[in-house]
Amino acid sequence: MAANEVFVFICTILVFFMTPGLAFFYAGMVSRKNVVNTLMSVFIMCSIPVLLWVIIGYSLSFSGNYFNIIGGLHDFMLHNFNFTAPATAGPISNGSYMLFQMMFAVITPALWIGGIVGRMKFKFLILFTIAWCILIYYPLVHIVWGGGFLQQMGVLDFAGGTVIHINAGITALVLAIMLGRHHRGKNDKAYNLTWVFLGTVILWLGWYGFNCGSALAINHIAFQAMLTTTIATATSMLTWIILDVFILGAPSLMGACTGTLCGLVAITPACGFVGIGSAIVIGIIATLCSYTFIKYLKPRLHVDDTLDAFGCHGISGIVGSLLTGLFASKAINPQVKFSGIFAGGSLHQFWIQLLATTFSIVFVAIMVFLIVLVLKHVTKMRVTPEEETRGLDLSEHKERIDCDVIND
Repeated sequence: MAANEVFVFICTILVFFMTPGLAFFYAGMVSRKNVVNTLMSVFIMCSIPVLLWVIIGYSLSFSGNYFNIIGGLHDFMLHNFNFTAPATAGPISNGSYMLFQMMFAVITPALWIGGIVGRMKFKFLILFTIAWCILIYYPLVHIVWGGGFLQQMGVLDFAGGTVIHINAGITALVLAIMLGRHHRGKNDKAYNLTWVFLGTVILWLGWYGFNCGSALAINHIAFQAMLTTTIATATSMLTWIILDVFILGAPSLMGACTGTLCGLVAITPACGFVGIGSAIVIGIIATLCSYTFIKYLKPRLHVDDTLDAFGCHGISGIVGSLLTGLFASKAINPQVKFSGIFAGGSLHQFWIQLLATTFSIVFVAIMVFLIVLVLKHVTKMRVTPEEETRGLDLSEHKERIDCDVIND
């Protein structure tokens, strides 16, 4: 157990490191006048979700089971929590599992920031984050991982295809629709491509903690997760580059980074359940779907998913979740009860994955809509056109990325 504790401890640190990596990734893609706001919007997720997780998040996710959709308050403020007791989820302590899951609660709301950068009031962002964690994230964690009805049905989600990526992607999409489109200026361009590349590398590194750590032990399943994560991601990157070459005439670094992210997202629910060939197929299909949406469908839908949070996390997350049901194999992981049809089994697991994916999409979309509807009566959701033109760095934070502080 000691080796597993050390392993999960290291993976926990890697998952935490993903959030500042995501801050670089997103901030590098926005215009110069919104860099501070983007960094702040992601970095605040290292504060609010941490405190909420300790106060009620862990308890609502993993303590008790009410109506198969939510936990209870037995571990409120972790008062009744036994840190050293063995965790039911794997061969580690309760404390290690609680901390590992905390980092998932940190990174998930940070992901949907990509859909709303440059338009949302920071006060609204804080209030929405609190409501989103309590009303959407914790119930979904419980439903899929904490003893809820989808877990009882046998849904396979190794490291967060439904709970994290579909959740964040759909949240970003609904928020983008309800916020409306940017009032863009002529000179709005990506601030720093080097930051995008740096953020991508940090995310890829942290994803090994994300996926491998979800084995909760340093064993062959963790090795399998690392192998399939690497292969699917490499495949997605190359697929995106090839598409850029044949369609746009040149490979782009931004495209390579985007393809990398799609592969990481798509393999997340499947990484501990599938083999090498399946990882390659998942990487290719996810990238084709995300590329098609971002390049062709999004412009026609007129949805301002600014940094393609839905295009990457939503689309690739949905693809990965569904393909898990086709490629999951009992021979690779005994936790798989029904092998997929391409792993010598049937379509039974695919129908479970389809139900779980559909439920996640509908549940998150409805709840985000309702939360926004209520909060708009409490405080303004969107900055004014003048504030947006000026940039949220100045209008919301009175700061520039070059560290100048503006005093009115």
